[in-house]
Amino acid sequence: MRRARLAALAVGATAAGLAVAANGDRSGAEPSPAPAVSDTLPAPVRPAFTPGPALPLSTSRFVTRWAPVRRATVARRRPDARAARVARVSTRTPDGTVNVVLVRETRADRAGRVWIRVSTATLPNGRPSWVPRSALGGYATVDTHLFINRKRLTATLFKRGRRIFRARVGVGRRGSPTPRGRFFVRDQLTRFSDRFYGPVAFGTNARSPGLTDWPGGGYIGIHGTNRPHLIPGRISHGCIRMRNADILALAAAMPVGTPITIR
Repeated sequence: MRRARLAALAVGATAAGLAVAANGDRSGAEPSPAPAVSDTLPAPVRPAFTPGPALPLSTSRFVTRWAPVRRATVARRRPDARAARVARVSTRTPDGTVNVVLVRETRADRAGRVWIRVSTATLPNGRPSWVPRSALGGYATVDTHLFINRKRLTATLFKRGRRIFRARVGVGRRGSPTPRGRFFVRDQLTRFSDRFYGPVAFGTNARSPGLTDWPGGGYIGIHGTNRPHLIPGRISHGCIRMRNADILALAAAMPVGTPITIR
């Protein structure tokens, strides 16, 4: 009987509590108001975003800019939509990678449209090419520069003017020489099924004037080799070959976009 009374009292107390919760406190005391959400959050930052002052692009002699091609376009001889066409510039390279161009100069035409003088993969090598700025993505920068000396058969990489890599190389034979000029690294490729190219190859925008019927149009690459005993020498159809240990060391230090000077 005692247990039954206790159970009944407990049920009654619970019911009374629920009734108070449903009908409000009958004692006459006002319940404490819940804190407003605005009182629990930090004050908003005003203004929410403040852009900093415009800064000019770096003009350091060690810094080079490049940009991906986001929209297929036409390169022209001058920064003018009516100028002669130089070449069609696609968004992909023959290797299936994102096509990039080296940025040389910026200029606006009479209508205010911005044009970029770029290095493209066209023949003849070094031909002036201008593309609309709107066809390119954002700029990226590098502070490296690769020099190929065809006479001494060497490749030397500089970073901000300081030499960080040097190796002996193989270059083109007399009948298919490595072209002279200013170029840049367009892409980096690995995992070849053919050991002829070694573990790493760099694609460039340089092209062989005499081997345009080769796959992709006779582009000049920098790659390893499965015949290291031929290096140094004049051994290729225009590509630059290195011993595999050297190309791996170069790959660790030379990013896409690096300018190349072949002398």
